Amino acid sequence: MKTTLVPVGFLVMAFLLAIWPNTLRAQGGFEPVTGDAFTKAVPNDFYLEGNRIPVDKNNAVFLKNAKGARVVLAIIDTSGYSSQIQQKYAGMLISETKLSVCSIAIGVGSYGFGLDRPKAPSTADAKFNLYNQAGTKLGSCAVKNDDTIQQPKPLAVATAKGGPTKLNLGKYGLEIK
Repeated sequence: MKTTLVPVGFLVMAFLLAIWPNTLRAQGGFEPVTGDAFTKAVPNDFYLEGNRIPVDKNNAVFLKNAKGARVVLAIIDTSGYSSQIQQKYAGMLISETKLSVCSIAIGVGSYGFGLDRPKAPSTADAKFNLYNQAGTKLGSCAVKNDDTIQQPKPLAVATAKGGPTKLNLGKYGLEIK
């Protein structure tokens, strides 16, 4: 009886090891959500540092992972706010899951982000900055200029099933995992 249990246990273990990497990859990526779900999820205004800032829904994306956790990213309209707010923030992020944005680990919550671009016509790296809602900087990273992007948008997302999601801010791209 022991000889039949060992091969069965071995087969089960081999099967689990064979499917484990594929299961892990399938859970890692995000897929865009559109339609009514997008309209309901993306807020009209976003609250940062005591300010209610309008959200540009034309430059917004609503993502969902394999486990159903959602992420909203959007450009915010800081015109009409103090120069400090205008210089600091370009967009917002709301997450229902733990993420890594440009290698900055974040938890469930809402965040503001900014992008310090070099002066034109420079193609140097930009600096991505991530802040909590109170305006405290959580981290920053260098973001490469991607000259392969022919028609840059203020915010665009490229998803790969099971892989990282790429957030493009104009011609600058970073990964969300």
